[in-house]
Amino acid sequence: MAWWLWVLVGLALLLVELVTPGGLFALFFGVGALCVAVLAALGVGSVAQWLAFSALSLALLATLRRALQDRLQGRHAPVDSLVGEEAVLLADLPPGGEAKAELRGVPWNARAAPGVSLRAGQRCRVERVEGLVLWIRAD
Repeated sequence: MAWWLWVLVGLALLLVELVTPGGLFALFFGVGALCVAVLAALGVGSVAQWLAFSALSLALLATLRRALQDRLQGRHAPVDSLVGEEAVLLADLPPGGEAKAELRGVPWNARAAPGVSLRAGQRCRVERVEGLVLWIRAD
């Protein structure tokens, strides 16, 4: 297929993505078509072009769709943004133990450095986040 046809197909698919709600499917096939346009301009055969289009489009779809959708819908909340925030202990935190702490209105499991004991109701700062556990220190 001629390179300019791939460019037209790619641009058409990108336009379809812009005017249709939601799915983020046509975007990756449009990008795949634009990339294959470069291969076509370099003289790669038709079968290889179609294979490259299929493989590249599906690979992009499988690897990037979920992350891009999460980012566009505001579901991206890096836990690093919690470091330095103020939390309130909901229960006493014994040395080396675990207790609940409230941060941004949500209860979290919380731990402190070994040997540190904190009281319920005490305000604390988040030092780091490991999975679903806040590591806190006295404020």
